[in-house]
Amino acid sequence: FVLDSTKESMDAAISHLEREFLKIRAGKASPAMLSSVLVDYYGSQTPLSQVANVNTPDGRTISVQPWEKGMLQEIEKAIMNANLGFNPMNNGDMVIINVPPLTEERRIQLTKQAKAEAEHAKVGVRSARQDANKEIKDLDISEDLQKNATADVQELTDIFTKKIDDFLVKKEAE
Repeated sequence: FVLDSTKESMDAAISHLEREFLKIRAGKASPAMLSSVLVDYYGSQTPLSQVANVNTPDGRTISVQPWEKGMLQEIEKAIMNANLGFNPMNNGDMVIINVPPLTEERRIQLTKQAKAEAEHAKVGVRSARQDANKEIKDLDISEDLQKNATADVQELTDIFTKKIDDFLVKKEAE
């Protein structure tokens, strides 16, 4: 039971890392880059994906087609305010964003950001391990069983840490 809850919280750390990595843009355009953009839609902050269709016609372009033409200026303003480093262009019926190629300086900055996110995920995995080991110690079982259980938790931790490292290597390669 302790192992299940530990595995669950380690899985949560990994899925959080995947979501964070989606926000870190690699060399090519992706609709996930705009996932954090909130548009003022009739007075309430609404995610961009709920007021417009976000596509990538090619590797360097993101097109945003609102479902209501009146939202064009709001969407353009929201993308500017999201501080993503994009310069949206409005052609009358859709917003087009050209994703600039990464400079070496920006690439190094993004790599640092990815490493920091990976380290956060590792901290999450380690704290799950710590909680599990504490729970195991509190259980009323023999020392041998405790040792086996802590070894299993450590094995889980190693597996998840390796997964995080693999994700990081894959992201750095992008």
